[in-house]
Amino acid sequence: MNVFVVNCGSSSLKYQLIDAQSEVVLAKGLCERIGIDGSRIVFKPACGKKSGEKITIEAPMPDHTNAIRMVLDCLVNEDYGVIRSLDEIGAIGHRVAHGGEKLASSVLLNDDVVKEIEECCELAPLHNPANLIGIRVCHELMPDVPMAAVFDTAFHQTMPRKAYLYGLPYRYYTDYKIRRYGFHGTSHRYVSQKAAQILGVPYESLKTIVCHLGNGASICAVENGRSVDTSMGFTPVAGLVMGTRCGDIDPAIVEYLTEKEHKDVHEINRILNKESGIYGLSGGLVDFRDIRKGCQEGDEKCLRAMDVFMYNIATRVGAYVAAMNGVDAIVFTAGIGENGDQMRKDICEQYWGYLGIKIDDEKNSLSGEDVVISTPDSKVKVLVIGTNEELMIARETMALVKE
Repeated sequence: MNVFVVNCGSSSLKYQLIDAQSEVVLAKGLCERIGIDGSRIVFKPACGKKSGEKITIEAPMPDHTNAIRMVLDCLVNEDYGVIRSLDEIGAIGHRVAHGGEKLASSVLLNDDVVKEIEECCELAPLHNPANLIGIRVCHELMPDVPMAAVFDTAFHQTMPRKAYLYGLPYRYYTDYKIRRYGFHGTSHRYVSQKAAQILGVPYESLKTIVCHLGNGASICAVENGRSVDTSMGFTPVAGLVMGTRCGDIDPAIVEYLTEKEHKDVHEINRILNKESGIYGLSGGLVDFRDIRKGCQEGDEKCLRAMDVFMYNIATRVGAYVAAMNGVDAIVFTAGIGENGDQMRKDICEQYWGYLGIKIDDEKNSLSGEDVVISTPDSKVKVLVIGTNEELMIARETMALVKE
């Protein structure tokens, strides 16, 4: 079965077509600047006449309907397409940011599920509305193809009450569902399962801490195959210092800044999301390649940002070691986690010596491989694993369709 995986943003669309049986990616790509001048589609076929080539088409995309229609046209194109007919698409899997408490697992889409996703829009106003656009457009263009929603929050619904409740009046939870939800759940699930596979240990008997480190970053404690704590909270701005997000701060800072900066709470919230984190600490840099280069050159702004970032990771992992009363494996994943060999080495050596971790420098320097980077005598295994949320979505979708 071929599964069309859709990750719809407000002005973008990431997609993959995956043969769910063989787990081979047939094609993938991105639609950019939807509804904006200069829109384009990038299409990368993995089979057919133009296998391995990158095809870029600049064309107007006034809305997501046009964007998805262009993707489908690319999939069946005579020169570079990867399938003969859209009838070869057996299911569609949608990445959805927030499922709240009711949508605690992946589910086939119907009117009732769509309504629940709509109700979660107030919890994820930047993400769920865009996800719903993708769902509605795909239903319009391919009404007879079954569709599934895979939620970023679902994996974390196994967190115990002591981990997800805030120290607020309890009625705020019962009335408004204010609690820690966590995100990146699809990635954390995939990576923790892959770690167990690589180590040859049953997933249900492993204590794993996954460090998903990209522009958005989160850490998850996975005990016996279940998420028991995670760093992101009610929204994705909580937890670690990230690319442009502040992470955990004293909530009184918001009121203080509204008075000092003469800005309203909405503007302060924008700053916390868009102008903080590594960007704010470094004075405007957000690409970690620039941060790493600056650190190598002794740039104080970059060193400052990297120190805070690494300290955040190290101490959060320490908290989760305590939460699980031990740890068997720590995994680095996502763009920064997979490519930051020096950062990984520095964190392990500066902060995790008490865990008996020793790093194999040669394996740590490898790029693009899923690998154990700790030495054989390391008491806690450290791995680097490339995340693959699209494959996880395809797996979940196929399983639901086959039920």
